[in-house]
Amino acid sequence: MTEPAIEALYTEDRSFPPPDEFAARALVNDRAMFDEADRDPEAFWARQARELITWFDDFDTVCEWEPPFAKWFLGGTLNVSYNCLDRHVEAGRGDKVAFHWEGEPGDTRTITYADLHAEVCRFANVLRDLGVAKGDRVNIYMPMIPELPVAMLACARIGAPHSVVFGGFSSDALADRINDAEAKVLVTADGGYRRGSAVPLKANADVALAATPSIDSVVVVRRTGDDVHMEAGRDHWYHELMERAAPDCEPEHLDSEHLLYLLYTSGTTAKPKGIMHTTGGYLTQVAFTHKYVFDLHPDDDVYWCAADIGWVTGHSYIVYGPLANGATSVMYEGTPDHPGRDRFWDIIERYGVTILYTAPTAIRTFMKWGTQEPEKHDLSSLRLLGSVGEPINPEAWIWYHTHIGGGRCPVVDTWWQTETGAIMISPLPGLTTLKPGSATHPLPGIAAEVVDEAGRRVEVGGGYLTLTRPWPSMLRGIYGDPERYRQTYWSRFEGRYFAGDGAKLDDDGYLWLLGRVDDVMNVSGHRVSTTEVESALVDHPKVAESAVVGAKDDTTGQAIIAFVTVKGDVEPDVALGEELRAHVAKKIGPISRPKTVIFTPDLPKTRSGKIMRRLLRDVAEGRDLGDTTTLADEAVVDEIRERAAAAPRDE
Repeated sequence: MTEPAIEALYTEDRSFPPPDEFAARALVNDRAMFDEADRDPEAFWARQARELITWFDDFDTVCEWEPPFAKWFLGGTLNVSYNCLDRHVEAGRGDKVAFHWEGEPGDTRTITYADLHAEVCRFANVLRDLGVAKGDRVNIYMPMIPELPVAMLACARIGAPHSVVFGGFSSDALADRINDAEAKVLVTADGGYRRGSAVPLKANADVALAATPSIDSVVVVRRTGDDVHMEAGRDHWYHELMERAAPDCEPEHLDSEHLLYLLYTSGTTAKPKGIMHTTGGYLTQVAFTHKYVFDLHPDDDVYWCAADIGWVTGHSYIVYGPLANGATSVMYEGTPDHPGRDRFWDIIERYGVTILYTAPTAIRTFMKWGTQEPEKHDLSSLRLLGSVGEPINPEAWIWYHTHIGGGRCPVVDTWWQTETGAIMISPLPGLTTLKPGSATHPLPGIAAEVVDEAGRRVEVGGGYLTLTRPWPSMLRGIYGDPERYRQTYWSRFEGRYFAGDGAKLDDDGYLWLLGRVDDVMNVSGHRVSTTEVESALVDHPKVAESAVVGAKDDTTGQAIIAFVTVKGDVEPDVALGEELRAHVAKKIGPISRPKTVIFTPDLPKTRSGKIMRRLLRDVAEGRDLGDTTTLADEAVVDEIRERAAAAPRDE
């Protein structure tokens, strides 16, 4: 008998069937769509492409698969900007709200589909006037303001692939991404707002521009009004260019495999990878998943994805999916705690948000702040909740369901990646019985399997999550480096896509994500998932959030070190640390008992909210810290180091 690739330790017995009233109205409440996809996956995706997307020329080949390279909907031509804007305006829905935008200081804009269409056409002409042609890359480095989706859609309109760089990234990260893409134009802003302060984006961009010879022109949106350097001949104010731009711009008819955008994933040791997403397949799957995973009723719903457009979640589920489906969305510039910790709940109440899609990190932060914050507001408009970004702990799921969803809203816990382009594994809320912490099952048309070290299929237990056939929104490669694409995603298991996530299957066939395989801890020969230990810690009523790492240990190979943030009214002490160690041992077994519990007021997170376990491993093993420039708050790490040095250890 082979040893499991990853131990399956945590069990969850609670389940939540779809509420009768929700299921009765849901777009999917039976298995017909799954049956159709199982019979003929290509025919299923062809139907979705033709029903959800408007094509200038119909496609003649659904999928051409030469592993590991796929092409979808060959022979078809279309335009993403047309699908997101023109067709809604032409159908008489131009007055429908596309975005309720809210700035962090409290300024607001209501932007209809007709407004957005007009702005996008003008900016597409601005780009053309600056010499941007079909195929030229445009880099975008902006805060969460409406001009960001305008710039993306304008690029899509003229066939210029865009590369959006998250506004929290450093000038070095920006320069690396500009140079890899050889971008011709940079679109940025004077600054943006974060926790009440102006972030100097143009100043950061100027540092990057000193090392980016491919950039001919820089377009600057005035957001904060701060003085910025404007280089004559290179830098242009957005509003001045827009005043001079022609109002009409016909959308380019683009091949289904035309490059829509590049999005870079950070590499800890190698240069960032430019993930390539193309036009027809990507738009089909993001429109499909946005419609059915969120059970979208566009005439009734107000949808809010609380991510940043700088990440793939924002590309797919703030911009392209919702706009292709004619949805009304909320877009917010700032943080959830400015000016108060109830900002999200205030936004939901004022705009009547019906669907909320956010990250487990945010949910655990809300848990730490306490139920009194959402209780200040009427959240009864909500009917569906979503989770994205990492596995959600069962207790965080329950808190979200209870205190935000009022016990009545299904929670769609979604698994996907920058590389997959769109949601791959998720409940369908009118059909699936939910288990807190489980992403449940692959969506119709998606083939996923858990395998062991040798690539053999696992029916029950832990292993590696793989995808066994191509899907429409899959990455088409790494920009400029096809061999790196092959080695990174297709070499570990022959004929299977594997991007580094562990998973387990329970007795009912439900999938549970176990986090990155790189984060799995080897304790006395047992491969223990960080996600399962963290879930056991968050299961304790006094814990809001936790992160665990494996540190070298002479006896066990690795020892589990737990970093724990408690709820607001709890005073942590040595006794609580012992209580938590015992709780983990009882919940998932003695092998998973942390050697040390370190209490900290916060955890080191990127500005996108992901916990940087690499830094915690450095702290646990007493090493010098690696790169901390992407942290939301670099001071957190210093405090954690001090507390780690003083923490009692179980010998």
